[in-house]
Amino acid sequence: MTKEPRGPNEKLGTLLALAGISNAGLARRVNDLGAQRGLTLRYDKTSVARWVTKGMVPQGAAPHLIAAAIGSKLGRPVPLHEIGLADADPAPEVGLAFPRDVGEAVKSATDLWKLDPGRRGPGGGGIWQSLAGSFAVSAYVTPASRWLITPADARVAREDPAPGTHHVGHSDVAKLREAAEDARRWDSKYGGGDWRSGMVPECLRVEAAPLLLGSYSDEVGRSLFGATAELTRLAGWMAFDTGQQEAAQRYYIQALRLARAAADVPLGGYVLASMSLQATYRGFADEGVDLAQAALERNRGLATARTMSFFHLVEARAHAKAGESAACATALAAAESWLDRARDGDADPPWLGFYSYDRLAADAAECYRDLRVPGQVRRFTETALARPTEEFVRSHGLRLVVSAVAELESGNLDAACAAGVKAVEVAGRISSARTTEYVRDLLHRLEPYGNEPRVAELRERARPLLAAPA
Repeated sequence: MTKEPRGPNEKLGTLLALAGISNAGLARRVNDLGAQRGLTLRYDKTSVARWVTKGMVPQGAAPHLIAAAIGSKLGRPVPLHEIGLADADPAPEVGLAFPRDVGEAVKSATDLWKLDPGRRGPGGGGIWQSLAGSFAVSAYVTPASRWLITPADARVAREDPAPGTHHVGHSDVAKLREAAEDARRWDSKYGGGDWRSGMVPECLRVEAAPLLLGSYSDEVGRSLFGATAELTRLAGWMAFDTGQQEAAQRYYIQALRLARAAADVPLGGYVLASMSLQATYRGFADEGVDLAQAALERNRGLATARTMSFFHLVEARAHAKAGESAACATALAAAESWLDRARDGDADPPWLGFYSYDRLAADAAECYRDLRVPGQVRRFTETALARPTEEFVRSHGLRLVVSAVAELESGNLDAACAAGVKAVEVAGRISSARTTEYVRDLLHRLEPYGNEPRVAELRERARPLLAAPA
């Protein structure tokens, strides 16, 4: 359905011309984006012509999909008002702002939490459904720049709210940190999809938001902002793992802003590292390098050795994806050197509990996979797979796929298929779109050997996994 004509939509026509998208091309992109979200759309070039020449406004998710399609071509977010559709059923530009003012930062974060990915009904999952897939790496430019310039707010106390407002204490913050710790363990074991309608978004909306709007001293406030930053980054990570890239991006931006209010520079660096991994995963390796280096630059002399090691490892991942073998080797060497300096008594943050030599080895293996050096992949994968899998099930599945790719590139088809079968078995026990994509990539690499019985068996085993809804 569409609303009544309003006259030509010159803004939409102008932006289509700027993006170099034809009417038929836009219709196809919108239909494809809708199909990815389970929507059956049948727009064609005539539909687009009506939007442009007559100003007709499509209903439901279509305006947001139009913006996403054009934004994807331009490489930046496109708000509805820029295409003349601001009076459509609005999907606010919530979560993309990085306010300078602390009060505005609280509003930006709490507004985002109202739109969690699992929530149904007005203002909930429907908006996320339309936004998913419209990731634009340029949205990270302003947040990263402002954080680098001022990584900590001068004061965050909120001591004169409305009468009857809850006075926040350290015990309130402790509950949020316990929730974050539980979420980290569950995510590693079962994948981000198990939390789509679960406890992290609910905790942010129901528990954290009222606390941020309560009364607190500067000391308690710093701790509160740190805990909410951790939870918000986790929500972003889980969205990333389930393929909801737009949701992940907005959570990450708000997590970085909250970390600034917490005056927690290492945590801000961790959020930037998460942004870097997402940018690299989405094919923006140069921006991934910039984000990782931003984390490193601000944390020199502040973060623990283990933390600095992880940031260098993330930098290496981006260099590898960009095909920069020398820069990747330098970053990997720095990561190993910093990890060698780490000691048991170091004040490492709780959110870094996953990181050890096996994780360094796993990411090094992925670096050399991207650089097409299978011998190095096999060497590092052996170390990565040595750790017990009970706690880090998803990581084990990803490492098995990387191992399979290395065996394939070394000419060992039997070993590649054997590792692939194990990876499929692990992937079937968790809810992780990222792991499924790794399996899909492996099967694509095996296509030249499609007539081999072992490959056919692996493809058959993977069929239920690849057919499952995201």
